[in-house]
Amino acid sequence: MRNKKVLLIVQAALIAAIYVVLTYFISAFNLASGAIQVRISEALTILPVFTPAAIPGLFIGCLLSNLLTGCMPLDVVFGSLATLIGACGTYALRKHKWLAPLPPIVANTVIVPFVLAYVYMAEGTIPFFMLTVGIGEVISCYVLGMILYKVLNNYRSVIFKNE
Repeated sequence: MRNKKVLLIVQAALIAAIYVVLTYFISAFNLASGAIQVRISEALTILPVFTPAAIPGLFIGCLLSNLLTGCMPLDVVFGSLATLIGACGTYALRKHKWLAPLPPIVANTVIVPFVLAYVYMAEGTIPFFMLTVGIGEVISCYVLGMILYKVLNNYRSVIFKNE
């Protein structure tokens, strides 16, 4: 029992660290935030299909990424909550491979545009931001996420022994 808790904590920490590294990498290309964003770290939101440790890992990773990349405080809060909601939804849909990536897409497409409009006073309308954020999330969560799913599913019993 104790080893399983340690394993889940280590998995969560590794997922958070990978999320931060990927966000830092993509922010070098100005794609981690703004009206047009393809945060490749969001591909990791498929991980709750494999382990519940991904839920806190993704939340903490997003929180740290938002803090470390200089996001405004309300963006840190609401952006991280969007990722948390998405991760919980993915876990809830973990038995449905093709539906599992949808919760983070929906959560970010609904929440992030309001952050862009009201926190950053970005030029554009909420529907425009929903379109641009939504497209970026589909690329990150669905396209890249499903590629990651395919690769990890082949090694599921090795990487995610506890499940």
